[in-house]
Amino acid sequence: MKKFVLMASLAAVAACSQAETAPEAEVTEEVAEAAQPLALDGKATPGIYKITRENGDVIMEEVRADGSYTATMPDGSVENGTWEQPSPDVFCSTSDEEGAAQECADEKYGDNGEWLSTGRETGNTSIVERVEG
Repeated sequence: MKKFVLMASLAAVAACSQAETAPEAEVTEEVAEAAQPLALDGKATPGIYKITRENGDVIMEEVRADGSYTATMPDGSVENGTWEQPSPDVFCSTSDEEGAAQECADEKYGDNGEWLSTGRETGNTSIVERVEG
């Protein structure tokens, strides 16, 4: 009889402690932003950047969350393409021009705290500044 009462008590406790189903979490803007790849500065990669080449030429580049970019070159011409950021210190892009190959750059902070981007194919280093985003 004691075993029956003990088992009934345990069953009652188990029934009362059933976990309630948690409501589904809403996707917030913060969660969506956290899902974006991160740039060297620790922010989500999409944004507008000023890229100053070694020779002083400036490229303005808009990097969008959909994986596309638009770069306005020093001569005013426009280049469109796609990008990916496999890690905060590597940025890769592929121009939409026919036959274009993916180009990647290694990114780091220089001794003066400048954001430096060095093309793997060319070895040229540019200074990157986030303008917006």
